[in-house]
Amino acid sequence: MHTVYFSLGSNLGHKHFFLQKAILLMQEHLGVVQKVSPVYDSPAWGFSGDDFLNACISLETHKSPEEVLSAVLFIEKQLGRVRSLESGYQPRTIDIDILYYDNLHLKGDDLQIPHPQMHLRAFVLRPLTDIAPQFYHPVLRKDTRNLVQECRDKSALNKASFKLFKSQELLFSQVQFMAIEGNIGAGKTTLAKKIASDFNAKLVLERFADNPFLPKFYEDQARYAFPLEMSFLADRYQQFMDDTAQYDLFKSFMISDYDVHKSLIFAKITLQQEEFNLYRKVFGFMYKEVVVPKMYVYLHQNTVRLLENIKKRGRTYEQNIEEAYLEKIQHGYMNFIKSYPEKNVLILDVSNLDFIEEEKDYTYILDELQKFVINQQI
Repeated sequence: MHTVYFSLGSNLGHKHFFLQKAILLMQEHLGVVQKVSPVYDSPAWGFSGDDFLNACISLETHKSPEEVLSAVLFIEKQLGRVRSLESGYQPRTIDIDILYYDNLHLKGDDLQIPHPQMHLRAFVLRPLTDIAPQFYHPVLRKDTRNLVQECRDKSALNKASFKLFKSQELLFSQVQFMAIEGNIGAGKTTLAKKIASDFNAKLVLERFADNPFLPKFYEDQARYAFPLEMSFLADRYQQFMDDTAQYDLFKSFMISDYDVHKSLIFAKITLQQEEFNLYRKVFGFMYKEVVVPKMYVYLHQNTVRLLENIKKRGRTYEQNIEEAYLEKIQHGYMNFIKSYPEKNVLILDVSNLDFIEEEKDYTYILDELQKFVINQQI
């Protein structure tokens, strides 16, 4: 097992995301990330361009130096790094430099270790000091702290307000509680289950299948709307008090396939005005102290796909749901989101995605979630 230190930088696009994504890809393709430095904002070095965000990490790997370099170049390409044939430095989405590989001294045509210019760059040495202050340069025979003191680069470095994380699990743990919402058949339960399984989250699922009024409602909405909504209200309240009152110490965060305000959205559509007024009063009394998600994700799905998904999952009582009813629900959600600007809402259009069968579609959704979490830190 070998310990490798890297410098990461970005000055194009969503710089915060590119740094975080690079770390996750390095964990996937290289080895286990051990330490991550704070992030520093620094001016472009060696050319005129936007400021960089820089950080350093260490990881353990079984790969050889040449294999590490190959993986780094692959990751840079994955993140849109375009290496210009022109001489000199260029702006880039991501730049990953190998600083140290154990105490190895290697001088080859394509790879030099230690990095030949690291001792000249404050934006490398400052974050490196945070994770390896006493690591000795095998050629210069000085530790990182001494290299910082002797460095002639006096560029201004400002510590950023957000953190980078070793893994997606740690990143999502910052959310504490995430709610996945959407229309009937949008895929919210499937996505919530998948994320919970992949990232060690406590899963809270709506207990719709146990509601005796639901099949009757789809047969006769006028007659069963009020008892259905009231039973949902009581059940969701009891479930939220049971499942969200305290976090599971063995789970990284909590994720649900619904938000409690779903009750108001559906009740507004299905109930008469007098019934809804009464319902809203009861809702207000019951939900004063429920846990509010720090991240509200809405899956937008077009009506045609909703109907296809509903048919595919084969619940008998859902097969006669009409397109007009689904469109009313869609409008209800949109109006709710507009009315609650204080909610941290991420709207994802999944109309052309298959996050069950297509790994790239699932990865796209995870990337969007990560960007959202990062933006909330800034």
